[in-house]
Formats: sequence, structure tokens, C-alpha cells
Amino acid sequence: MSNPSKTNAATTLGREWEHLAARERRIVEAVLHRRGVARDVNQAFMDDRTFGQRMADRIAAFGGSWPFIGLFMLFLAGWMALNSVILARRGPFDPYPYILLNLILSTLAALQAPVIMMSQNRQGERDRLNAANDYEVNLKAELEIRALHEKLDALREADWAELVRLQQLQIQMLERLVAGGRPHGAGDVGPPL
Repeated sequence: MSNPSKTNAATTLGREWEHLAARERRIVEAVLHRRGVARDVNQAFMDDRTFGQRMADRIAAFGGSWPFIGLFMLFLAGWMALNSVILARRGPFDPYPYILLNLILSTLAALQAPVIMMSQNRQGERDRLNAANDYEVNLKAELEIRALHEKLDALREADWAELVRLQQLQIQMLERLVAGGRPHGAGDVGPPL
């Protein structure tokens, strides 16, 4: 590696360039070429979903909502009312203790649980992508801040050097003034620089 900026960035990360991970190298390159690394992980994640994943997300979103709970309570109350009161005279199709209803609820729970787990797994994957993106953005910000500190330190060193040079000129002028015994006249330009 011949680029000193890469060497400095690798040193900042505490490893040699060859030992940096691919994404860390990509971040260093982004810093050097002033490219952004932030990306909308959520949009990319949503765009890459398959049909099954979209369905799992929709079912999990609806299955974990208050409207679902309300509709389900209405369904259960309607089922019980239908089989206990309305059809009681003619022979209900699912008399108390509602064995068919129990079968429907068990089947619903058996199907809904894996769908919700699929959606939770996808949420975990999304969280990992967000964490990786946050790491990359934070790493780039840290490298940029360190580079700014280096520039500020270099400017401060240059200013100090200039101040020292000016002080030396002032000392030389004072020494000439003291040695000559008289101040410079109106026509004097001053010491050559």
C-alpha cells in the first residue's frame, strides 16, 4: 500500500491495511474519496422481500393489532351466541364445549405462531443490517473527525511556527534598536526580511 492516508486510517483503526475487514477498507476508501456511506437500509430491506415474506409481515402486523383482537372477540362471541342461543332449538352444529371452535383456534394458533416467528426473524435481520450501517457511518464519522483534528493540529503548528518567526524578528529589531541607541527614523523601512 503506497497511500499514506490509507496507512493513517489503518493505524487509526489499530490494524494494518491488509488486516482490515472489507467493509472497513470500503469506509476508509469512502473517507479518502469523500463519498457517503449512509444508506436507507429499511428501504433496501423492504424492496428485497419475497412474496412469502411480504405476506408473513402483513399477517404478523395484523395478527398483533387491536383491530385483530376486536374482530376475533366478535367472532368468538358470535360463534358462541350462534351455537348456544340461536341454534339451540334446532341442534347447534358445535354445541358447548365448542370442540369445533377449539379445533379452529388451535389450527389458527399453529399457523399464526410460525408466521409471527418468520416476521420476527426478519425484524432481527433488519436490526442487524441497521447495526452494520450504524457501525459504518460511525466509523466514517470517527475517521473524518480524526482527519479534521490532524488538519487543525497542522494549522496550529504552522501558526506557532509563524509566531515564533515573528517573535524572533521582533527580538532582532529590539536588539538593533538597543545596539544602535536610537529608534528608526521616518524614512527607515525596517530590517530586511
